[in-house]
Amino acid sequence: MFDNLAVFESRFNEINEKLYDPAVVSDPRLYAELMKELKNITPIVEKYREYQKAAAAQAEARELLDAGGLDKDFREMVEQELGDAKKQMETAGDELKILLLPKDPNDDRNVIVEIRGGAGGEEAALFSGVLFRMYSMYAESRGWKVEVLNVNETELGGYKEISFMITGEGAYSRLKYESGVHRVQRVPETETQGRVHTSTATVAVLAEADDVEIDINPTDLQIDTYRASGAGGQHVNKTESAIRITHLPTGVIVECQDERSQLKNKDKAMKILRSRLYEAKQREQDAQLAEERRSQVGTGDRSERIRTYNYPQGRITDHRIGMTVYKFDDMLNGNLDEMVDALITADRAAKIEDSMEAQA
Repeated sequence: MFDNLAVFESRFNEINEKLYDPAVVSDPRLYAELMKELKNITPIVEKYREYQKAAAAQAEARELLDAGGLDKDFREMVEQELGDAKKQMETAGDELKILLLPKDPNDDRNVIVEIRGGAGGEEAALFSGVLFRMYSMYAESRGWKVEVLNVNETELGGYKEISFMITGEGAYSRLKYESGVHRVQRVPETETQGRVHTSTATVAVLAEADDVEIDINPTDLQIDTYRASGAGGQHVNKTESAIRITHLPTGVIVECQDERSQLKNKDKAMKILRSRLYEAKQREQDAQLAEERRSQVGTGDRSERIRTYNYPQGRITDHRIGMTVYKFDDMLNGNLDEMVDALITADRAAKIEDSMEAQA
């Protein structure tokens, strides 16, 4: 079933030859494109060669057994080699199926994460702060950079909303599964009766859009300045450094007041605007993705949740894959890989199943 993969090997060899061509080396754009393509197909070629090697070993063992005339010890050895080669083929074949799945074109992009307090008032805002800390620590553990773009704090130190960029290789590929409503069950510090309250926060993970992909006409923008507001800070309410950008054709509104500089706030707001418009463009191009995002993010109501963080029981449950972990503090301290890996595996399994049904 992998016979047509020879085309990848041919292209792999062709690119390697071109990378030694002085004309290619002197063209930074072309060189970068070829290196990116090489990076994408190398795992496929390596796994295909592994599959071919196992297939050749299996064929050789089968040929020896079919020829007959082997003594007992040698026959047992060949049978063992046949079994090993078969297992290696199956393993390499399964891994090839995953590698050949259509790649999400956004997987290598940086992301803009937006967290907003949902149902639950101040407790929801405080939970938004917990999620921001969790993602920040996860980013740090993977060597990614975090830059706050906009924040609207509450008096108790929570966030009505916070937007931040995470820059690093593969950021979108691992964080895209975090989009949705996150529900928390815990006893608030202000609760005198010891009752468990349920609150929510919404998380939206947007792929950062390049300037060339989203062409924004300056005449389509309404830019307003105002004085920053919030729970504190020396520059709050002193200068009109905060920026509000309205994209008139779509009605998308972006605000940024995190920086003292009006120009810096405008630059950050434009990054968020481009990413939101890029996401809207994707929704238009792919109706299935649009439905998936709507079902993930929803309205922030308590019933529309992808994950529950239960403090009294010390458990975190992802409702999409039915996975519950009791490494509560671990996960809130940014150790998300176990959950993320499970979500990636489930997503790949579903795509493989869809691919097999399409071929049937």
